[in-house]
Amino acid sequence: MTSVQVDQAPDSSEAAGPGGSAPGEGYQRGLGARQIQMIAIGGAIGTGLFLGAGKAIAKAGPSLILAYAIAGLVIFFIMRALGELLMYRSVSGSFSEYAREFIGPFWGFVTGWTYWLFWVVTGITEVTAAAQYMSFWTHDSFPQWAYALIFTVVLYGVNLISVKLFGELEFWFSMVKVTAIVGMILICAGILTVGFSDAADTATVSNLWNDGGFFPKGIGGTLMTLQIVMFAFLAVELVGVTAGESKDPEKTLPKAINTVPWRIAVFYVGALVMILSVIPWHEFQPGVSPFVHAFEKMGLGVGAAIVNFVVLTAALSSCNSGMYSTGRMLRDLALNGQGPKAFTKLTRSGTPLIGTTVSAALMLVGVWINYKAPGQAFNYVVSFATISGMWAWIMILVCQLRFRAKADRGELPQSSFRAPGAPWTSWFSLAFIAMVIVMMGVDKDSRVSLYCAPLWALLLCVSYVVLKRRNPAGAAFQKR
Repeated sequence: MTSVQVDQAPDSSEAAGPGGSAPGEGYQRGLGARQIQMIAIGGAIGTGLFLGAGKAIAKAGPSLILAYAIAGLVIFFIMRALGELLMYRSVSGSFSEYAREFIGPFWGFVTGWTYWLFWVVTGITEVTAAAQYMSFWTHDSFPQWAYALIFTVVLYGVNLISVKLFGELEFWFSMVKVTAIVGMILICAGILTVGFSDAADTATVSNLWNDGGFFPKGIGGTLMTLQIVMFAFLAVELVGVTAGESKDPEKTLPKAINTVPWRIAVFYVGALVMILSVIPWHEFQPGVSPFVHAFEKMGLGVGAAIVNFVVLTAALSSCNSGMYSTGRMLRDLALNGQGPKAFTKLTRSGTPLIGTTVSAALMLVGVWINYKAPGQAFNYVVSFATISGMWAWIMILVCQLRFRAKADRGELPQSSFRAPGAPWTSWFSLAFIAMVIVMMGVDKDSRVSLYCAPLWALLLCVSYVVLKRRNPAGAAFQKR
């Protein structure tokens, strides 16, 4: 099959022509503005909103809306910091490459491998969520682990396609998610104003403060949801990974980044305001999608089935993006001499076959987790995904601070897309992330990730020492 015949990209890559490969990288610039926009929008709409919000509502009540709004502002600062770096140099590998340049090769090594791990773990999270969604129809008559296995294998097959087709699939996946959320907001608005469905008698905006107040679990309860909230926003940085395969990145990437505020305002804040106005917050339960539950309470059984299909699609879409990211990140590491050379190989259609295959194989760990602990699988992987994903955000902010300082001294050219309010917004974002990590240590459900992080750090340190002895070039930064 020609789509999986392999070329050695580092030796055969040529300078890019219009719409061709990035110089020295071998990728095809097959992602257009329309696809980049929807990938950016859809990247922030996944399991964290559709499934994780149920647990967060139970912990914080209506004040979860405020948590999403504040965290969303921080995410915008992070994305503008990333945008400043991307306009300085748009390259596949993104923040891993910037960490090598502005902090040192060791930090690029750590960032690349940690972001790869993040997407592997996130892939496990998403297939776990998808398997849970299937129980809406099967009522546990089919084992959860079997669904996880099926989804992992199918999505691996999907990722053996060209980047252009991947972008098209993600465009329509994201369109389904966006349409569903907008539709649900409109239905809730209709219930509040016109008064139809079974929920009309109790639907009122005062549900946001009447049932125990806006902070029914206190400020502490709101703070304890921050790791769930931040997990919901993980993947917004995916546009940085697509930089090496984007058509005209100087135009498409800033436009995608600037959509962050309204995406958060509509899809998170707006959706939660509507849901919690129609259905009192205490009726939502952990492990149950608040969107599906809302439609069931409204008496719209068909609507609940439709929404369950949508959230299933959202989870599979996110896992699909994860497989895309892992292959690219492993290849970036290999191109810099910080990973096995075999990961540099591309298919004729520009897909990093071996890196994607290895990542998909590791995602099968999710099948075992679903088999051994189906009830706790989601909570386990969410915590570890959050801490590893936030590492990428920390590196983005630190690199932006280093870049801005050098640019202000005249050592580097200024970016054409400067982050507003920097460096103060970057320092504020770093402080906010630090607070989230502290809260994760307080929460017994998420504390496991902080136990695993030092072990992963130790493994990376040992690996880097071995790398430096066997391949000194891998410990030296060379701008691509």
